[in-house]
Amino acid sequence: MKRNSTNPAISSDRPCFLRFKAFKTLQTADGKLPLDISFELDKGSLLTIYGNSGAGKTTVLRMLAGLTDIESGHIEVEGEAWRDTSRKINIPARRRSIGLVFQDFALFPHLTVKENLAFALQKGDDKRLIDELIELMELQQLQDSRPARLSGGQQQRVALARAIVRKPRLLLLDEPLSALDDDMRFRLQDYILKAHQQYQLTTILVSHHLPEIFRLSDKVICLEKGQIQRMGRPSDIFTGEKLSSKFKLTGEIIEITQADIVFIISVLHANSIVKVIATADEVKGLRIGDKVLVASKAFNPVILKIG
Repeated sequence: MKRNSTNPAISSDRPCFLRFKAFKTLQTADGKLPLDISFELDKGSLLTIYGNSGAGKTTVLRMLAGLTDIESGHIEVEGEAWRDTSRKINIPARRRSIGLVFQDFALFPHLTVKENLAFALQKGDDKRLIDELIELMELQQLQDSRPARLSGGQQQRVALARAIVRKPRLLLLDEPLSALDDDMRFRLQDYILKAHQQYQLTTILVSHHLPEIFRLSDKVICLEKGQIQRMGRPSDIFTGEKLSSKFKLTGEIIEITQADIVFIISVLHANSIVKVIATADEVKGLRIGDKVLVASKAFNPVILKIG
């Protein structure tokens, strides 16, 4: 069987942090789905896996974590083989340096916030990291509380801190913010970015929320029916095909970039993305996540913040 015909080729000569190549037949509601993908990831990157439900996004994370096996292929992290079917290498999940956060917070209900973090520490680890993460995630006032007394956003902050406390080689996030409202989701994105940068993590996120992808990701993989269809920067992947020419619409700012003396503001409207040119004065007070109105003024689009 010829495999990986549509996937980006892996260059074994180029040094990189993660090499992933896997084939597995999945059983889905629509029948058998051959998951057949390969990609590389540099250290310190934040990669998002994007695609429709059932495309295989979560399965990729489970393969990396050692929770789902592959039929053929290999998973290599910093030159260490975690899984190699040709050499019969299979490092168990407990020995893989992984931090994993799902939609379900999975906190221990009988333990306090601080105790949940301490439970994740390995013998000999520096306990000072717990206090450091509690401060980073702004959990100081909640550290002696049990999960039942916390809001969804607070519980997710604890789950994120617990995943980071062992300083994993790979942080895996499976749509961790999908159950939160927009305001809380935006705030939690801040915590993810701060943790990713402060601890120099290599992170893989599963998400279908475009503003989140634009805000967090260095690179995106678009997964469709078990195959990688596109891979690149969010602006390259999404804006070319979803550019809208409407003259009046409301939407959410997902990216602000400077180009010479002007700024390019990308606004998400439904499933379309509108790019608006703005001056330095016009961009003042605007930030990613703002709800805005885009309207035409003598055929030149202008952007106005709502609220």
